[in-house]
Parts: sequence; structure tokens; C-alpha cells
Amino acid sequence: MNETIYSQMGLKLDLRDRNIFFDYPNNFLIENSVRLGHGKLSKDGSLVVLTGKHTGRSAGDKYVVYSPETENKIWWENSIHKMTPQTFNKLKDKVINYLNGHDLFITERSVGAHDTHNMGVRVITTHPHNALFANHLFRQKQRELVEKDFTILHAPHLKVDPLEFDTKSETIITTCFETNTTIILGTGYAGEIKKSMFCVMNYLLPDMDILPMHAGSNRTKDGDVSVFFGLSGTGKTTLSTDEGTFLIGDDEHGLSHEGVFNFEGGCYAKTYELSEEKEPGIYRASNRFGAICENVEMDEKSGVIDFDSKVISENGRSSYPLDFIDGLEKSSKGELPKNMFFLCADAFGVLPPVAKLSKEQAMFYFVLGYTAKLAGTEIGVVEPSATFSTCFGAPFMLRHPKVYAELLGKYLDEYNINVWLVNTGWSSGPYGKGFRFPLKTTREIIRSIQNNELEEVNSEKDPIFGLEIPQNVRDISRETLIPNLCWEDKDSYDVLAKELALKFHDQMKKFGDFYVENKNGAPTYGSEPLKKSDNAPFLNA
Repeated sequence: MNETIYSQMGLKLDLRDRNIFFDYPNNFLIENSVRLGHGKLSKDGSLVVLTGKHTGRSAGDKYVVYSPETENKIWWENSIHKMTPQTFNKLKDKVINYLNGHDLFITERSVGAHDTHNMGVRVITTHPHNALFANHLFRQKQRELVEKDFTILHAPHLKVDPLEFDTKSETIITTCFETNTTIILGTGYAGEIKKSMFCVMNYLLPDMDILPMHAGSNRTKDGDVSVFFGLSGTGKTTLSTDEGTFLIGDDEHGLSHEGVFNFEGGCYAKTYELSEEKEPGIYRASNRFGAICENVEMDEKSGVIDFDSKVISENGRSSYPLDFIDGLEKSSKGELPKNMFFLCADAFGVLPPVAKLSKEQAMFYFVLGYTAKLAGTEIGVVEPSATFSTCFGAPFMLRHPKVYAELLGKYLDEYNINVWLVNTGWSSGPYGKGFRFPLKTTREIIRSIQNNELEEVNSEKDPIFGLEIPQNVRDISRETLIPNLCWEDKDSYDVLAKELALKFHDQMKKFGDFYVENKNGAPTYGSEPLKKSDNAPFLNA
């Protein structure tokens, strides 16, 4: 440990009044989590912890320090609040004073499985299971950390007065790019730790001509790499962790001219309705010593976790190192991708299970980032509603979508990458009337593409969305592949499909000069007009 760096931060390293545990092994962190009452061991040995009132990200409590560097680079309209350097420094002093009064668990790691484009990160926390989480989700450090590397000051139980720091609440996730420091306080949800650093990578990498991706990735036995974009609940983790393939990573990657590289050292998987039958790799990794299971219900007597319960949260999570997965690409890197999959869970039942996208359509759907919320998942949601998250990860994208979309278009052009829209949602009718595509069906579609079975297959153009739909995919019926053929009420299908297409247009209009319509109503991206006859994302909305 470089004591000079920590002293410069203002952390007093005097061991007479408290303990500082620097880069201690995972079993020590687990033992102390149990000893301190922060967690309990399940029957199978995983550490079960609760995160308090925050069982998910605090999207409205994210701040970036406003400076000449960030003024024109940050996409401030993306629910990112400005914090002055003076306020940040005052907050940092308060957090350091708090940390100096507690036992500390410090871990030094790195982000990014790339020899050049990696970033050192040190996590300083009051809770051993949060240090364990950082050990899982970040990678082993590749060198000794220096002052310019990033530091996370993590104080989940520290309460501050929002009026004193001009914040929305007692919960604060704020980053200063001048001092390379992130402060997280007022929330015990571990996901804030990993996402804060991936936001940093998403901010830095475009200037190096690297596309940061909120996406999973795997490779086949032949070495072909696939990338899976998707919002929560669309199957990103499930489909990238598929038996018979080698997992590169399940959530965050960079795409360079050398290929794909994982940001992470582990996985952070959703556990609601997790089963060994449907997701054997994730299930086994979540039920063993070393894994953390967050906000899941466990029977106190038997130690058995009930993954079907959402009493605590539907956003239960498990975290574990990558080597808990059997089929693993140990380098965490892959060649340039052959296929990209844009996953969406369409609850309206009007999108096909698979369609091949042109470059222009790919850029459109990438910026759109569509999926659907279901009735009952949030207060006030009584029927399916379209939801959009640009670049399939808007909360983590600190730059304007055009920065990422233009990089995507550049890579698609230069390396001839195939892009597929895959609907993991509903068919034959909307949610409540139709049925959701079985995971088996989606897996067969993905595997057929990875096996190059659709390269010569004829396609049929959807009359509303303009999507090219393959007519032949293994033993999947044509009625399943073509959405309107599944519906008994064809008029209702047309109404819902056109309504959704219009919502797509309305959403894209929010991006100003990056998205405009020409006189025919076809979208235009900057200097690249989309021809209505060939490439428009939809034709007859």
C-alpha cells in the first residue's frame, strides 16, 4: 500500500484507533461480513446481504462536477446534475472525516481487460462485503496504483443534509474528473460501485476511438464473437452465458480496433426466478461459497434461498467472479464481433422474434434503446408501456448519444458487423393476451445465427417497421417469425404496431440535430440521410 497516496487523500493511517484491512483475501471479507452482522451464509455458502431501502440504482441522485473539461462533454440532459468543485470538496472532506472514524476495507483493482485501455481503481469502504463485491466486479490490478488512478470513497451509512450540499436527497453518487474521485453515500446497493466506474470508462474511451458498450459478449468454439445489447429483463446476461459458448463478460465491454474486451472481473446477475433448469451456469455460480446474493429471501432455519420470491425486491442480484462460470474465455477478450444482437422485450407483441438490421436501422435502434415496462412492475403502471434507454444504457452514458452512435456506425462500416434485432418479449398478442417467446426459442435463433445458418436465408420485409425478417429459422414456424400472422385480430395488430412505430419517431425527435425528418418523413442522422424506400426503420407508421 502506498501510504503517501492515502495520506494525501486525508486518510489517517493510524492503526491505534481502528483497523485498516488492505487487499485482504475474500474469505476474510466474508468472515467479517458475518461477524459484523452485515450478512449471513446460505446453505450452499453464498453470502446473503440486504441493502436497506435502496434495492436498485438511485438514478436521480447522480452528479458530476462541473468544470471546463466537463462543460461541453457531459450530456447534462441525461438526468446528470451539476455539482460545483467547492461543494464536492466540502463533501469529500466530510466523507473522509467519517471514514477516518471507522474500520476500513480497502481494495485496489483495475477496470478493463486491455493492456493499454485499462484504469486503476481503489475502493475504500466501511463494509467488508462491499470490498468483496469490488473484488468480484473489478479485475486484478495490472500494476501498482498511482495518484491519478480513480478512487471510490464509499460510505453507505453516512447521512448528510441535502440543504448543506444542494442535493436532491441524502443519497449522493458524484464524480470529479479533476481529482479522479467518486463519492457514494446514503445507499448500500452495491451496483452503484461498479456502475460508477463504468460511467467513467464510458466517458473516457470515445476519445480513444473505442466504443464502450453496455452489453454482454461471448465467443463460439470457432472463435466468432457475439455482442448482446439489452436493457434489464431482456436476457442480456442469460443469452451471453450460454452453454456451448465461452463467456467474455455479461454486462460491460469496450470495442477497439483489436476486438472486444471486458471491463469487469465478474458478473452481477438478476436472481428473480433464477433456476438451474433455465440458467444452469448462473444458478451454480450464485449458490456457492464466495458468491454474494443481494436482497433475496432466505429461510433462516434451512438456509435455502427462495429465488422465486420478490418480497424484498424483484431486483435481487448475485455477484461472483468470472471463474465461477464453467465456459469462460479466460483472457476476457475476443476478436472483432461477427454479430451484434439488440435485445428488446416487446410487451405489445408486434415486433418479430428476429430481424436483420441495415447500418441505418442499427444506429436508429441503438439510439432508441427500446423495451417495455409491464403492468405491476412499478407503481402506477397498469398496462404495458414503451420505455427507452439510449445506447441500451442511458444512465451510464455520460456523453451525448451521437458520440456513441457515430462510433458504432464507424465500426459497422469498417468491419462489416451483422446486427440483429431480437425480441425476447411477446407474440400472438400483447402482454396479458399473447405469450412470451420461450427462452428455448430465443436460444435457437441466436445459435442459428452464430452457426451462420441465416446467411443465405430469404427475408420478408415488415410493412410497418421495414424490418428484414428471415423466413426460415430452424424448426420455428413462419407464423411465429412473422408477427401479424400470429394475431387472430389483424386490425388490432395494425393499430398497436403503428402506435409503437409513432412512439419510436417521437422518442427520436428528442435528439435535435442528430435526428431530423426529411420532407418524406424519413429520419436523417447528421450528414447521413436514410432513404425511405430502403433503409427507414419503419415505413408506414
